[in-house]
Amino acid sequence: MKDFKLFVDLIRIKKPIGIMLLFWPCLWGLTLGNEFTINSLKYEIYLIYFLLGSFLMRSAGCVVNDILDRKYDKLVKRTKVRPIASGRISVRLGLVYAAILCLLAFFILIQFNYVVILLGIASMPFAFSYPLMKRFTYWPQLFLGFTFNYGLIMGWFSINLEFSYIPIVFYIGAIFWTLAYDTIYGFQDIKDDEIIGVKSTSIKFKKNPKLFIFLCYLIFISMQILTGVMMEFSNYYFIGIIIISAHLLIYQCLDLNVLNPNLCLKKFKSNNFLGLLVFLNILINKIYL
Repeated sequence: MKDFKLFVDLIRIKKPIGIMLLFWPCLWGLTLGNEFTINSLKYEIYLIYFLLGSFLMRSAGCVVNDILDRKYDKLVKRTKVRPIASGRISVRLGLVYAAILCLLAFFILIQFNYVVILLGIASMPFAFSYPLMKRFTYWPQLFLGFTFNYGLIMGWFSINLEFSYIPIVFYIGAIFWTLAYDTIYGFQDIKDDEIIGVKSTSIKFKKNPKLFIFLCYLIFISMQILTGVMMEFSNYYFIGIIIISAHLLIYQCLDLNVLNPNLCLKKFKSNNFLGLLVFLNILINKIYL
């Protein structure tokens, strides 16, 4: 029972926000690419696959992240109690857990078409090298944006093999969404990060964080608008964009206090609700309008 509890702590089941932030782009791409009059059942099945895949890959990512960052995690107040950093789970056992989780994720992946399988395999090196980026660049959050939103492309091609610039446009916007929310997240540990010498966009833009986050969200919103134009959505879609913009620019950005770690975490977590808003805005326009 103790080992199971440590495993649960290791993969952060009690903090599902990471799973959802990985899942929402998959669902956006899947919904954008689907024709509901034809593929309703396949859409529902693939939705479940992507949710399971997000859970497994996020869990594996947490394990690999904790293995690579174990020496740094020991020096940060928020992370020093993690199972690997604290020595309660060995690196060898952590690697076994990661391998099992990846194998299960692969079984999910092969349920899709060959394009999605190739895209999924190609994403693996990027997904697991993210923790190393903070050692070399102030832009690890940008690298996370590339990897965390990759499912948007996979979601589109899982249901629609016809090439289109639409998911690429939305993917570019989603990268900036991640860049912004993970910058907010990084302000929780900025003091410890500066002491131990790791880098982040939180540190790079600490003198004017709101402007940087505002610009990132503005690009995300702009790419959603462009997607709506390309999809020929109705005016209701763009009304939805106004609501989404208000949540991002007013609640998350203008009301942000980067000196308050608890508030930063709260703003970061609110992106789960944002992901739902974006999904509903796409879904309603695909089905009813």
